[in-house]
Amino acid sequence: MITPRLMLVGNKDGVSVYKEPDEKSLILYQRQYNEIINVYEEVIGPNGPAWNPIWYRCWGGYVFSGYLYEVRYEYNPLSAPNRPSGQLAELTVPYTRSMFYRVESGWEPMWMYYYGTNHWVTDVIEGPDGRPWYQVEDELGRTKTAVQYEHLRFIADEEFEPINPDVPAADKYVDISLPHQRLRAYEGDQIVLETKISSGFPTGEGKYSIKTKMPSKHMGNAVITSNIRERIWMGVPWTCFFEMDIGLATHGTFWHTNFGTPMSAGCINMNNQDAKWLYRWSYPVALPHEWAKHGWGTIIDVHQ
Repeated sequence: MITPRLMLVGNKDGVSVYKEPDEKSLILYQRQYNEIINVYEEVIGPNGPAWNPIWYRCWGGYVFSGYLYEVRYEYNPLSAPNRPSGQLAELTVPYTRSMFYRVESGWEPMWMYYYGTNHWVTDVIEGPDGRPWYQVEDELGRTKTAVQYEHLRFIADEEFEPINPDVPAADKYVDISLPHQRLRAYEGDQIVLETKISSGFPTGEGKYSIKTKMPSKHMGNAVITSNIRERIWMGVPWTCFFEMDIGLATHGTFWHTNFGTPMSAGCINMNNQDAKWLYRWSYPVALPHEWAKHGWGTIIDVHQ
């Protein structure tokens, strides 16, 4: 018996299920944003696309992999943040609805948080159902919401430990090729990480350095809303800003896996695991309690 993998639809326009693993074949039906799809097999589409030819066999047909990302249901025990300033936690379920308390009206639904995003837990409070919930504080507006504790995994301090800290800072640098949609991390002449990325307009050519690291970043509109289609990405993980005027960064991505082609609004989209590796490997070194780490860090060369 094949155990299906769970894929969340990250494209806000939904995805099509095709008769064959080919976008020119017959469309059988649609799956909507935030739906979870059971996939049974990974296949290579005979007609690509070239940068990402992976398709999934699902019920009745095939769906392109690029607008999906794999999720799981992993539940966690109740704990307390390990410092007054909060402890970073990772969401381990496909998504959860945060709750916001207003004095005049009580609890109401708020932002959605998605699998693999990072959030600062600052307290354990009584939630809408009278049970313990985590208080999550947004780094942008310091808005406090409540999230079911089972849905968040505290990230241990050990997971922040620098990678290859004995390598001099001057010997570490990052090369990003826009035509190849590729990131390489170097130690001297040795490539220590190579991965596909997704850039986008206005990602600019130039030689930069990492200036601010944030392990959890609220990107998009700074509004309090329950509208899931609002231009908001909460808890974007493992963010390394290298251009501060318009805000360009490398970061983890939880709304697509279509790496190898431009998909972003200027940042460098990476898968979460590689973004975390880069966050730990690069300079300046960010400590577990730091919501933002500033400094003149690892060189990032973006070029054609």
